[in-house]
Amino acid sequence: MDLLSPIKDHHSERRLFFSRVIFTMIVAILMLGTVVARLVQLQVFNYEHFAARSQGNRVRIEAVPPIRGLVFDREGRLLAENLPAFQLELIPEQVADIDETLERLAALELINAEDIPRIKELSLSAPRFKPVTLNSRLSNKEIANFAVQRPRFPGVDFQPRLVRHYPYGKAVAHAVGYVSALSSDDLQILEASRYAGTSQAGKTGIENSYESVLHGDTGFRHIITNARGRQLPSDSLDLRDTLPADEQPSPGDNVYLSIDLDLQLLATEKLAGHRGAVVAIDPWNGEVLALVSTPSFDPNLFATGMTTAQFADMQEDLDRPLFNRAVRGTYPPGSTIKPMLALAALETGATNLTRKTLCRGYFVLPKTTHRYRDWKPEGHGEMDLHDALTQSCDVYFYDLSIKIGIDNIHEYLVRFGLGQPTGIDVKGERSGLVPSTEWKKGAFSNRSDQRWFLGETVIASIGQGYMLATPLQLASATATLATRGIRYRPRMVAAYENTLTGKRTMTVPERLADVGIDNDLHWDAVIGAMHDVMQSPRGTARAAGSDAAYQMAGKSGTAQVFSISQDEEYNEEEVPERLRDHALFLAFAPLDDPKIAVAVIVENGGSGSRVAAPIARAIIDQYLGYGSDSG
Repeated sequence: MDLLSPIKDHHSERRLFFSRVIFTMIVAILMLGTVVARLVQLQVFNYEHFAARSQGNRVRIEAVPPIRGLVFDREGRLLAENLPAFQLELIPEQVADIDETLERLAALELINAEDIPRIKELSLSAPRFKPVTLNSRLSNKEIANFAVQRPRFPGVDFQPRLVRHYPYGKAVAHAVGYVSALSSDDLQILEASRYAGTSQAGKTGIENSYESVLHGDTGFRHIITNARGRQLPSDSLDLRDTLPADEQPSPGDNVYLSIDLDLQLLATEKLAGHRGAVVAIDPWNGEVLALVSTPSFDPNLFATGMTTAQFADMQEDLDRPLFNRAVRGTYPPGSTIKPMLALAALETGATNLTRKTLCRGYFVLPKTTHRYRDWKPEGHGEMDLHDALTQSCDVYFYDLSIKIGIDNIHEYLVRFGLGQPTGIDVKGERSGLVPSTEWKKGAFSNRSDQRWFLGETVIASIGQGYMLATPLQLASATATLATRGIRYRPRMVAAYENTLTGKRTMTVPERLADVGIDNDLHWDAVIGAMHDVMQSPRGTARAAGSDAAYQMAGKSGTAQVFSISQDEEYNEEEVPERLRDHALFLAFAPLDDPKIAVAVIVENGGSGSRVAAPIARAIIDQYLGYGSDSG
């Protein structure tokens, strides 16, 4: 008997089929709804966000560096400016053989051969479509030479830019300073957002101390690029209407210095061939009228880029042209401190205006045999305070120092600003040193070395031993003598000027604590003696000042570089040049209404009255209108 097949239930199968179709449709509708909802979210609700991100893939924000502020002297003469220049650039992706190209450029003297490794490293570290600078500033001759050879150098071309320029070069290098390429150390100190797109910053002098004023604020612009980040023509994509407005950079402020360019150039000329410094100050407001250190250097080399060999030569030069002697050089002040010691002695009662001391050419401490010699071997005879200052009698001040005491000497010299930074608005100033018993206890670890000896007081009285001062400190102290104890903080900047509005803001003189000597008779005695130093028959600097058309005051100084034995005679001609005495001179004028105070130091120059005094006289003549170039 055959088995019968079961009868199909078409109704059930149809229901199953339709239920599956409905389920599938529901799932499809839900999925489609999810997609539509997501599209609505992306295209409607999040449109601005994703549109910005989309444009961000095609638009790059490029920093636009500001134009650096200018630097002028007190009369508005340019000391630092920005000049248009052309720099030679290479685009790596457009150069088939970089090594060969660089060698050919070096053969044409368009780049330095020693810079080739550095250029190759830069070309490998950056995107290949980014230009690499080969020469920061092409001369007209170099531009002409390259223009003729340009077809031989695909991917190499010159581009315009602004470069810092110092019209007076070496004469203002230590006062104005210079700009140079940003370093990693600079970027740790400076605000990164302000220096986006900037390749240089101030390194020394005013350029460094007033960097935040001179630099300005960076702007930006939108650059349209392709997927590889390469810039496209601005009209290649119609995006300009959808981009935010570009922001223009704000130029830095102009800075007006108190420097008098005529004095600066004259001081540079007078110090030519010497290692030394000149600082001139207006006694009544602290404005620095001249600040010169020689030998100097050309700051334009740093602004345009120098070779490794050039920089090495500067660093290895024994004359140290990069060293700012005016604010960083510390020297024994020699006899230039005697006017201040005289005031200290009068104030403390260590002497009076009539007391005399016999100078036999040497001084001996009680119960000792060591002779502290006077600069005049035969001695000066009987000396009162006036004669001792006028003729710079060492023996008088040897004896006087014992009566004053080293701690009183320290106190009064510090009142005049020695042994501490003046606070000038230029970085890197050194403090110098005025010793005291307390200082010596902290300066030496060996207990036996911590004791202060009377012999150290003796040599301190003529500015030797531990005592050190900078030319700036000595100029500031001279200004304080000129004002009879009124002190102002030295400053280089006289005014700022907003580049956009032209509004000029003057800086305000900062008065410091007065010296605190109120006895006019004491000031009259000391300043009268300083006048006779220059304009009396027996003054040590009479050769430099006797024929002046105005009354002036000064004090010479000679500082030993090395010690000689008790019985050895100092013969300048037989001493190597770098071991000869330093020459120093301080002066101010006119006597009754001082307008300028000057300090001059000539390293290894010998006699202060013979070498340094004529330089001070020439500077004062020029400023007061009696110079050879004056009307």
